[in-house]
Amino acid sequence: MAEDYDNMTVAELKVHLKEAGLPVSGKKADLIARLSDVGDAPVEEAVVEEAVVEEAVAEEAEDDNWDDEEDWDDEVSEVHVAKQKPVLDDATKAALALRAEQKKATPSFRRTEWFRYKRLSRSGWRAPHGMDNKQRKNLKYRSSLVRVGHGKVSAAHGLHPSGFREVMVQNSGDLEQIDPETEAARVGGTVGRRKCGHIYSRADELGIRVLNRRRDV
Repeated sequence: MAEDYDNMTVAELKVHLKEAGLPVSGKKADLIARLSDVGDAPVEEAVVEEAVVEEAVAEEAEDDNWDDEEDWDDEVSEVHVAKQKPVLDDATKAALALRAEQKKATPSFRRTEWFRYKRLSRSGWRAPHGMDNKQRKNLKYRSSLVRVGHGKVSAAHGLHPSGFREVMVQNSGDLEQIDPETEAARVGGTVGRRKCGHIYSRADELGIRVLNRRRDV
């Protein structure tokens, strides 16, 4: 067998070593000596038996993890699933649907010279001024002007797309004044992470939906 190993390349020797479960590092003489010391058949059987044992142990460990009902329940309980729906009458539902259709046809309102200065492109709408302002003159190549005709349905004014009326909250005490059926909470932007956690916990207890809930809390 040693003579056969002498005629093999290093790559072929490493293949045999990998099949036998032996290290593949070292010079060619070391590889040949390693293969010569261990017979092919016994090593292969030992490797197969060891692989079977490791696979059985891994399956048992996996089964133990999945059979542990307490761990599974804890993992599921940490996932936030509640997403409350508002209680709306037919008229409000129709108003929300009509507002959504009107919004598709509403143009985007941009400030004068928004395409020239980056800081203007990031800001909101400002009414154009100046005697020679092209946007104020409503020339074709300028963006649209805010007009009365672009208004939406008054019955849906101030409502979130979900149908809730938004209520700004700064702490968990503000949630006590919210009606869960028609109102939803929006946490203030300056509220810290720890206080947000208290607000979310209290909102879940009261069944109140938080519109801007953060995932990292």
